Amino acid sequence: MSAMSAGRSALRMGPAELVQAAAMARRFYLEGKSKIQIAEEFGVSRFKVARVLETALERDLVRIEIRVPAELDAERSDALRARYGLRHAVVVESPAEEQDDAPDPENLGEVAADLLGELVNEGDVLGLAWGRSTIHMAAALDRLPPCTVVQLTGVYDAGTAERGSVEAVRRAAQVSGGEAHPIYAPMLLPDPATAAALRHQTGIARAFEYFDKVTVAAVSIGSWEPGISTVHDMLSDEEREHYASLGVAAEMSAHLFDAEGRRVGRDLGERCITVEADRLRRIPEVVAIAGGQRKAAAIGAVLRSGLVTSLVTDTSAAEYLLTESAAPRRPALERADPDGD
Repeated sequence: MSAMSAGRSALRMGPAELVQAAAMARRFYLEGKSKIQIAEEFGVSRFKVARVLETALERDLVRIEIRVPAELDAERSDALRARYGLRHAVVVESPAEEQDDAPDPENLGEVAADLLGELVNEGDVLGLAWGRSTIHMAAALDRLPPCTVVQLTGVYDAGTAERGSVEAVRRAAQVSGGEAHPIYAPMLLPDPATAAALRHQTGIARAFEYFDKVTVAAVSIGSWEPGISTVHDMLSDEEREHYASLGVAAEMSAHLFDAEGRRVGRDLGERCITVEADRLRRIPEVVAIAGGQRKAAAIGAVLRSGLVTSLVTDTSAAEYLLTESAAPRRPALERADPDGD
């Protein structure tokens, strides 16, 4: 027999081998039995079982497919998680026709709602910051274990509280069956004294007492331009120019960041009703929900801040984040402040 024909013979499986391989593959892949259990059943060594299973794959007798819903981009999700050291990264398909002035795609909120259903455990304290994406997420919630829900920031406009973050907190608490601690106050106040006085009001002070107990938080990210950052839109033209001159590239929960993730314009926080940055950094799981081309650079800046551990975004933002020339640190693992303080 020639070497070539011998090789073809070696690649060929007889009917008994095929039946045995199919049976072993069924036990292993469908019934979840171990190789040792299969070996005992068929009276062979576990090494023989391993060889048969390997051969079944090589001969296409067994096909393994990894499937996720079409809206999820598993490859970019894993690449983004690895590049930034995130605990969780979920990338969803961008809308077919993304508009330059469009806010975060609404499906980000739906996916984030499912992610919170995985991350939140019974007895946790869930913190929700103001943002269109967090409001969409709360509206999409259909399951949460019993937990306490606290608002982490004031509202964009006290007159829209019923449709904004106050309602988001109520909705999440309703789904979980837990307590709700909303904040009935604007996010931005005219001066530090007014903000300080509001922080001491009973309801607001009670919510602030929960900040150190928060175990999972959901936040939004904005870039420093009209319509993409609510804080930007709340300021006067003069104030916007001032903070822009400091190199603001991103905003999250009324905290401002430059392109390297360093906090700038910290005086703004003195006028705001919001969770402090050092408290955010101590929260075990902080999930940012943001996407779109216009927010891509801002998302990168906030990831570098070390305040965020997980991200729900879309393919257009993910593509930018994965092709940035600067090799990022792994901030979600380090939780380190770029300023070193």
